[in-house]
Amino acid sequence: MQEAVTPPTTDIRNDNQLRPEADRRTRSTPSIVARLVVRWHKVQYACREAQCPRKAFTEQISEVPAGARLTGRLRRSVAHQIGEGLAVSVASLGLMSWPIAHAAFITHADARLNEPEPVRVPGIDETRRGRPRWTQDETSGKWVKLERFETNFVDLDGPQGLLGQASGRPKQNVIDWLDARGQAWTDHVQVVAMDPCATYRAAVQVALPHARIVADHFHLVALANRAVTEVRRRVTVDTTGLRGTAEDPIWAKRTRLLRGDERLSPEAFTKMWNGLVQGDPSGQIFTAWIAKEQLRKLLALAKTGGVRHDVAHRLFRFNSWCAGSRIPELERLAGTIDTWWPEVLGFLQTGVTNAGTEATNRTVKTAARTAYGFRNLDNQRRRVRFTCTRCHRRATAC
Repeated sequence: MQEAVTPPTTDIRNDNQLRPEADRRTRSTPSIVARLVVRWHKVQYACREAQCPRKAFTEQISEVPAGARLTGRLRRSVAHQIGEGLAVSVASLGLMSWPIAHAAFITHADARLNEPEPVRVPGIDETRRGRPRWTQDETSGKWVKLERFETNFVDLDGPQGLLGQASGRPKQNVIDWLDARGQAWTDHVQVVAMDPCATYRAAVQVALPHARIVADHFHLVALANRAVTEVRRRVTVDTTGLRGTAEDPIWAKRTRLLRGDERLSPEAFTKMWNGLVQGDPSGQIFTAWIAKEQLRKLLALAKTGGVRHDVAHRLFRFNSWCAGSRIPELERLAGTIDTWWPEVLGFLQTGVTNAGTEATNRTVKTAARTAYGFRNLDNQRRRVRFTCTRCHRRATAC
């Protein structure tokens, strides 16, 4: 037990008189069995010096300052549980109010969240903040959907996790966040991973002109799957005049169109083939599926380091197949790949993906759900970064 702090030494200390003892009850960390209450009989000293500004002195220790009703150990325990992901109402255990528990977490988090160290491979992606809102335009009277976003910066090559967040998705906000890290920090960046987003690409080209931009292959395959789905819907409407139904063989086998070729068993491929032959005489859906598989085979070259000859061969097969199909959806897909080809080639040669950023996005959303939403942006960013910083996570058994 820490010794109580006695009044400061002065020339008139020996003339101080004792006041009646104060009976102070202080809440501390609960034990396993029951709630723990610390009872302390404090000694109060009265100063007879007329010029003394305090007039009275009370025993105190650093864990229990003067006037405190909660011990420092209880505050740290509640702050630690909030940092582990518990809601404030659960972590406080009914021993303190929500504002006091949150203030304890702020002290706990600010002492551990430092300025991010230089990283070699950061990832950039966005997450929506809160629910979308609808507002009515004063001029036209139309209802407009408003969505608030946060841009996340994640360390993909080190243990730092979430590096920080920028408001919204504008180009200038991303540039300002990167410039705020300093010249030494930006010079250390070599590769930047992102989704196919023109805004983020333009921002990185300005703030990090020396860094190589890499397009995440997952979203490229998602674009191909979307093209297949659009072709299937269009062909179904053109053929039957209706949307897909359970009796429609194409609609019933639609999930197989989104699977990889190597994940289809011979029986599943036969059923998909028979459904396409029966429901799509034009063969456009099967052509779109082949284009999707051609793109997947092109992106699979990242496993071998992206040899120039193999990349050129498979890129030619993909482009020629899309151009020869005369299908608008596939022509648009080939145009997107051509627009982002330097970034796609960066993925093939480096193998860097944005998977770590996508995983962090899920943790960001989980932290917001646990807190039942945030009204204050600073509180949200503090809680989210503390949760998403890997060195502060609780170790889990595998």
